[in-house]
Amino acid sequence: MISEIDPADRGAVIVIGGTAGIGREIAKHYADKGRDVVLTGRDADRCAKIVAEVGGNTSSVAVDLSRPETIGAALADTGPVEHLVLAAIERDNNTAADFDIAGASYLVTLKLVGYVEVVHQLLPKMTPSSSIVVFGGQAKERPYPGAVTVATVNGGVVGMVTALAVELKPIRVNAIHPGIVGDSPFWRDRPAEVLEGFRSRTPTGRLATMRDVVSAVEFLLENESVNGQHLAVDGGWLLQ
Repeated sequence: MISEIDPADRGAVIVIGGTAGIGREIAKHYADKGRDVVLTGRDADRCAKIVAEVGGNTSSVAVDLSRPETIGAALADTGPVEHLVLAAIERDNNTAADFDIAGASYLVTLKLVGYVEVVHQLLPKMTPSSSIVVFGGQAKERPYPGAVTVATVNGGVVGMVTALAVELKPIRVNAIHPGIVGDSPFWRDRPAEVLEGFRSRTPTGRLATMRDVVSAVEFLLENESVNGQHLAVDGGWLLQ
């Protein structure tokens, strides 16, 4: 049940998975705008280090999404919440022919159980004007070798967001599905020919950047008429 919180208090921007990559960039973006930001990661020491780097009115909480039963206690002192970004990810390389049950279970728990448990725990600290953005990915549309778990989980994000948008109304819930983010920590050091292969298949002639994704997240969080949507940020990669 959503509690009544003074609308004059805008609440914090919570970034689950805010210690690296795009999550960190989202936290920095809102900190630079003067917002109260709470970022999370698995390791408390790393969280504190990133808080110092991000600056502004930023704090942190250690949260392990792969252990959903611990999330409530971890987030007990967090709130009120205006915007929630579920950006924590884990790279998984899995195939049906050589299936790693432990790795698959970890990723499924992290995103399809852990994400929802975060919403469950923070819901009483939200107001009707709060909003949520959930990270999926374009592997659901164009899987690659070893992406069987990633593609399946990102497909699950679609159903999750649709269900949450209906259940949590008027709180808005949207998803963002980045393609290849060329300057992200995962991609930026790949061989130039690999990145060019992806770039050549993009009608814009460029790969998405972390700044592009941050801008799209801000749009989904703050545009009050966008709800239950799945936004691809990939330069039209799927068109050709």
